[in-house]
Amino acid sequence: MRHGKKFNHLGRTADHRRAMLANMAISLIMHKRITTTLAKAKALKKYVEPLITRSKDDSTNSRRVVFSYLQNKEALKELFGPVAQKVGDRPGGYTRIIKLGFRQGDAAEKAFIELVDFDENMLKTAKAEKKTRRSRKAAPKAEAAPAVEEAPKAEETPVAEAPAEEAKAE
Repeated sequence: MRHGKKFNHLGRTADHRRAMLANMAISLIMHKRITTTLAKAKALKKYVEPLITRSKDDSTNSRRVVFSYLQNKEALKELFGPVAQKVGDRPGGYTRIIKLGFRQGDAAEKAFIELVDFDENMLKTAKAEKKTRRSRKAAPKAEAAPAVEEAPKAEETPVAEAPAEEAKAE
Protein backbone atom coordinates (compact mmCIF):
# COMPACT_ATOMS: atom_id res chain seq x y z
CA MET A 1 0.00 0.00 0.00
CA ARG A 2 1.18 3.53 -0.67
CA HIS A 3 -0.84 5.47 1.88
CA GLY A 4 0.61 8.89 2.61
CA LYS A 5 3.54 8.56 0.19
CA LYS A 6 3.27 11.76 -1.76
CA PHE A 7 6.46 12.07 -3.81
CA ASN A 8 6.74 10.86 -7.38
CA HIS A 9 8.98 7.82 -7.82
CA LEU A 10 9.48 8.66 -11.52
CA GLY A 11 9.68 4.97 -12.44
CA ARG A 12 13.13 4.59 -10.90
CA THR A 13 14.78 2.94 -7.95
CA ALA A 14 15.59 5.12 -4.95
CA ASP A 15 19.32 5.31 -5.77
CA HIS A 16 18.69 6.11 -9.42
CA ARG A 17 16.13 8.78 -8.50
CA ARG A 18 18.49 10.35 -5.93
CA ALA A 19 21.36 10.47 -8.44
CA MET A 20 19.14 11.88 -11.19
CA LEU A 21 17.74 14.64 -8.97
CA ALA A 22 21.22 15.53 -7.75
CA ASN A 23 22.48 15.80 -11.34
CA MET A 24 19.48 17.90 -12.36
CA ALA A 25 19.95 20.16 -9.31
CA ILE A 26 23.61 20.71 -10.22
CA SER A 27 22.61 21.58 -13.79
CA LEU A 28 19.92 23.96 -12.58
CA ILE A 29 22.31 25.75 -10.23
CA MET A 30 25.06 26.03 -12.83
CA HIS A 31 22.90 26.97 -15.86
CA LYS A 32 19.99 28.68 -14.04
CA ARG A 33 17.45 27.03 -16.39
CA ILE A 34 16.97 23.49 -17.67
CA THR A 35 14.40 21.82 -19.90
CA THR A 36 12.94 18.48 -18.82
CA THR A 37 9.61 16.72 -18.41
CA LEU A 38 6.97 18.24 -16.18
CA ALA A 39 7.07 15.37 -13.67
CA LYS A 40 10.84 15.64 -13.27
CA ALA A 41 10.62 19.42 -12.97
CA LYS A 42 8.08 19.15 -10.14
CA ALA A 43 10.21 16.55 -8.36
CA LEU A 44 13.30 18.73 -8.82
CA LYS A 45 11.52 21.75 -7.36
CA LYS A 46 10.84 19.85 -4.13
CA TYR A 47 14.46 18.66 -4.09
CA VAL A 48 16.30 21.91 -4.80
CA GLU A 49 14.29 24.55 -2.92
CA PRO A 50 15.30 23.31 0.56
CA LEU A 51 18.93 23.34 -0.61
CA ILE A 52 18.60 26.96 -1.73
CA THR A 53 17.00 27.85 1.61
CA ARG A 54 19.92 26.16 3.36
CA SER A 55 22.39 28.20 1.27
CA LYS A 56 21.10 31.47 2.74
CA ASP A 57 22.97 30.59 5.95
CA ASP A 58 26.61 30.34 4.84
CA SER A 59 27.99 28.16 7.62
CA THR A 60 30.22 25.12 7.56
CA ASN A 61 27.35 22.88 8.58
CA SER A 62 25.09 24.21 5.82
CA ARG A 63 27.80 23.67 3.23
CA ARG A 64 28.35 20.09 4.42
CA VAL A 65 24.64 19.27 4.37
CA VAL A 66 24.20 20.68 0.84
CA PHE A 67 27.39 18.96 -0.35
CA SER A 68 26.01 15.63 0.88
CA TYR A 69 23.14 16.11 -1.58
CA LEU A 70 25.00 17.60 -4.56
CA GLN A 71 28.57 16.16 -4.42
CA ASN A 72 29.86 18.94 -6.70
CA LYS A 73 32.21 21.68 -5.46
CA GLU A 74 31.58 24.06 -8.36
CA ALA A 75 27.82 23.88 -7.89
CA LEU A 76 28.32 24.43 -4.16
CA LYS A 77 30.38 27.58 -4.79
CA GLU A 78 27.77 28.87 -7.22
CA LEU A 79 24.91 28.10 -4.81
CA PHE A 80 26.51 29.74 -1.78
CA GLY A 81 27.83 32.64 -3.86
CA PRO A 82 25.70 34.43 -6.48
CA VAL A 83 22.55 32.35 -5.99
CA ALA A 84 22.43 32.88 -2.22
CA GLN A 85 23.03 36.63 -2.66
CA LYS A 86 20.17 37.02 -5.10
CA VAL A 87 17.65 35.01 -3.08
CA GLY A 88 18.75 36.33 0.31
CA ASP A 89 15.63 38.41 0.93
CA ARG A 90 13.17 36.08 -0.80
CA PRO A 91 11.05 34.05 1.65
CA GLY A 92 10.66 31.06 -0.69
CA GLY A 93 9.60 30.16 -4.21
CA TYR A 94 13.07 30.22 -5.73
CA THR A 95 12.14 28.26 -8.86
CA ARG A 96 9.55 28.64 -11.59
CA ILE A 97 8.15 25.89 -13.83
CA ILE A 98 6.81 26.88 -17.25
CA LYS A 99 5.07 24.31 -19.44
CA LEU A 100 6.31 23.97 -23.02
CA GLY A 101 3.85 21.55 -24.60
CA PHE A 102 4.25 17.91 -25.52
CA ARG A 103 7.29 16.03 -26.81
CA GLN A 104 6.96 14.70 -30.35
CA GLY A 105 8.14 11.14 -29.74
CA ASP A 106 6.25 9.99 -26.67
CA ALA A 107 3.88 12.90 -25.96
CA ALA A 108 5.53 13.55 -22.59
CA GLU A 109 4.68 16.98 -21.24
CA LYS A 110 7.77 19.21 -21.43
CA ALA A 111 8.60 22.12 -19.15
CA PHE A 112 11.53 24.23 -18.16
CA ILE A 113 12.46 25.01 -14.60
CA GLU A 114 14.47 28.10 -13.80
CA LEU A 115 15.73 30.10 -10.86
CA VAL A 116 13.36 33.04 -10.52
CA ASP A 117 15.90 35.77 -9.73
CA PHE A 118 18.09 34.97 -12.73
CA ASP A 119 15.57 35.51 -15.54
CA GLU A 120 16.52 38.91 -16.98
CA ASN A 121 13.34 39.29 -19.06
CA MET A 122 11.07 38.71 -16.09
CA LEU A 123 13.18 40.97 -13.88
CA LYS A 124 12.80 43.87 -16.31
CA THR A 125 9.02 43.57 -16.35
CA ALA A 126 8.86 42.99 -12.59
CA LYS A 127 10.80 46.17 -11.91
CA ALA A 128 8.46 48.08 -14.19
CA GLU A 129 5.28 46.70 -12.62
CA LYS A 130 6.30 46.11 -8.97
CA LYS A 131 3.28 43.93 -8.22
CA THR A 132 4.66 41.87 -5.37
CA ARG A 133 3.18 41.42 -1.94
CA ARG A 134 5.99 43.39 -0.35
CA SER A 135 5.61 46.35 -2.71
CA ARG A 136 1.91 46.67 -1.83
CA LYS A 137 2.84 46.99 1.82
CA ALA A 138 5.48 49.55 0.92
CA ALA A 139 3.11 51.57 -1.28
CA PRO A 140 1.17 53.25 1.58
CA LYS A 141 4.48 54.29 3.14
CA ALA A 142 5.46 55.87 -0.16
CA GLU A 143 2.19 57.82 -0.15
CA ALA A 144 2.84 58.92 3.43
CA ALA A 145 6.22 60.38 2.47
CA PRO A 146 4.73 63.28 0.43
CA ALA A 147 2.52 64.15 3.41
CA VAL A 148 5.68 64.68 5.46
CA GLU A 149 7.05 66.94 2.73
CA GLU A 150 3.87 69.02 2.89
CA ALA A 151 4.33 69.50 6.65
CA PRO A 152 6.16 72.86 6.24
CA LYS A 153 3.04 74.19 4.51
CA ALA A 154 1.05 73.00 7.51
CA GLU A 155 3.08 75.33 9.76
CA GLU A 156 0.99 78.21 8.48
CA THR A 157 -2.16 76.67 9.97
CA PRO A 158 -0.99 76.78 13.62
CA VAL A 159 -0.68 80.55 13.22
CA ALA A 160 -4.36 80.62 12.29
CA GLU A 161 -5.18 78.36 15.23
CA ALA A 162 -3.41 80.61 17.73
CA PRO A 163 -6.35 83.05 18.01
CA ALA A 164 -8.66 80.07 18.61
CA GLU A 165 -6.49 79.05 21.56
CA GLU A 166 -6.71 82.59 22.95
CA ALA A 167 -10.49 82.43 22.64
CA LYS A 168 -10.51 79.24 24.69
CA ALA A 169 -8.38 80.88 27.36
CA GLU A 170 -10.96 83.71 27.78
